[in-house]
Amino acid sequence: MANWATFSVLLAVVVIMLGAWTRLVDAGLGCPDWPGCYGFIKVPQSDSHIAIANARFPDTPVDVAKGWPEMIHRYAAGTLGLVVFGLAASAIRQRRSGVPFKLPLFIAAFILLQGAFGMWTVTLKLWPQVVALHLLGGFTTLSLLTLLVLRLRKFSAGQAVTPTAARVTPNKPEQPAASLAGFRPWLFGGLLLIIMQVALGAWTAANYAAVACTDLPTCQGQWWPEGMDFQHGFDITQHVGPNYLGGQLTADGRVAIHVTHRVGALVVLGYFAILLILIRRRDHSRELRGPAGLVAAALAAQITLGLANVMFYIPLPIAVAHNAMGAGLLLSVIYLIWRHYQLPLQAQVETATHTTIMHQEITA
Repeated sequence: MANWATFSVLLAVVVIMLGAWTRLVDAGLGCPDWPGCYGFIKVPQSDSHIAIANARFPDTPVDVAKGWPEMIHRYAAGTLGLVVFGLAASAIRQRRSGVPFKLPLFIAAFILLQGAFGMWTVTLKLWPQVVALHLLGGFTTLSLLTLLVLRLRKFSAGQAVTPTAARVTPNKPEQPAASLAGFRPWLFGGLLLIIMQVALGAWTAANYAAVACTDLPTCQGQWWPEGMDFQHGFDITQHVGPNYLGGQLTADGRVAIHVTHRVGALVVLGYFAILLILIRRRDHSRELRGPAGLVAAALAAQITLGLANVMFYIPLPIAVAHNAMGAGLLLSVIYLIWRHYQLPLQAQVETATHTTIMHQEITA
């Protein structure tokens, strides 16, 4: 089950990247209906099928080049849904053995909600509120699946621990060493900042504001552009019109969104730079060196990709990689928090295992 959960994480990353690709090539309405495409299970390509499709949707003639990105994304998302339902069914069957089953069931329910947002993205004509929530839902699904993998791996490791070690491990693990215990709320604060930055990135993408500033480090030649309209840029009651393809915000509104996203990136960078340095200094056992280094690497890569997006005017490969690395940064922070929580339990299991080995050596 753990292997299938790991596969679902990898597939979720692919789905997120395909979603970014679909948005970036303006194929969000490549198929005007859902879940099919012009009433077909695949993009109509023959002359007869295209004629039927155009008769069904006269306002949105068939564009095969834009239909396929949308349908490939749907096929991948549908496959992920089937895998998630399979994990839920397997968890129910194995619940008596102690396998976590509530989380797989919650993920299965959430994937249904995510599918609904996918439908509304099309039926509500790319309404930015729905598009942003759909993107956040994808990141949430990925995070939950990653947490499931960690819990399943922990369960498998627990099964391998000797009975003596299991008995001496208390039900409630103690707090980590004093040098690391105080970092827990700050780690959760960092996770909240990452979630807020991901939300800003989703709002930037949904409103086509990524190209609002094309220079660095300034925006349109100014450190703080005049005329930025934050009220317009963050108006969640905006109307869609016939559809929202290409966006409908004014330039001042888009600049306000873009600059806010840049400021958020600087806040995240400064926060984690200080936090990771402090963790490195106080982690005398070096248990968190690896996870902290992973966060640092993901953060550096994400900042670099963000800068490259602006410098090279949103090239498709870099823009897709920026979305994927955003997910990677989120998961690396979740993993760091997970490892922080496992510190006392890991130390106790290692101590118990060491004690068992010594006892066996003495009695031998």
